[in-house]
Amino acid sequence: MKTMLTLMLTALLSSAAAQAENPKVLIETTKGRIIVELYPDKAPMSVENFMTYVDDGFFTDTVFHRVIPGFMIQGGGFTEDLAKKPTNDAIANEADNGLRNKRGTIAMARTTEPHSATAQFYINLVDNSALDHTSKDIRGWGYAVFGQVVVGMDVVDAIGAVQTWTVGRMPNVPVEPVVIKGTRLVEAAE
Repeated sequence: MKTMLTLMLTALLSSAAAQAENPKVLIETTKGRIIVELYPDKAPMSVENFMTYVDDGFFTDTVFHRVIPGFMIQGGGFTEDLAKKPTNDAIANEADNGLRNKRGTIAMARTTEPHSATAQFYINLVDNSALDHTSKDIRGWGYAVFGQVVVGMDVVDAIGAVQTWTVGRMPNVPVEPVVIKGTRLVEAAE
């Protein structure tokens, strides 16, 4: 009886652990595949917002429009011809969640207004502590990290190494567009 109870308890715990796994999203690019693990326990609004865009197919045929070597790659808001896509409403900034802008983390891009993040995101190429939350004022809000690259950091680095130029008033645009071919939820790090 004790063995049966132990087996049932182990099965229940395994099932609960499987259900508690963080969601993983595949970002398929013209440079290769990136899989990010999202942290809904730390950044629930940011993860829900990102997943809404993933589920709606919003990111398909957008580009990494801002690439700064030794800093970050940013995408999710512009088409290949640099037309800005219409987005949902901005979300509240969750940068005070304890997560840091470390190499390989994914975070919400925004304007100088702290609560202006919509669809655009960036992936840190290096540790960027200057982007972390320090206080709840205009200078200290920081940028909300909501996940981490778990597969494809080599792809992120390859994107970070592309040649860039200025197009109109947009600096740091890849000369050869790096297109996001699609995004989708995946079961594990495929």
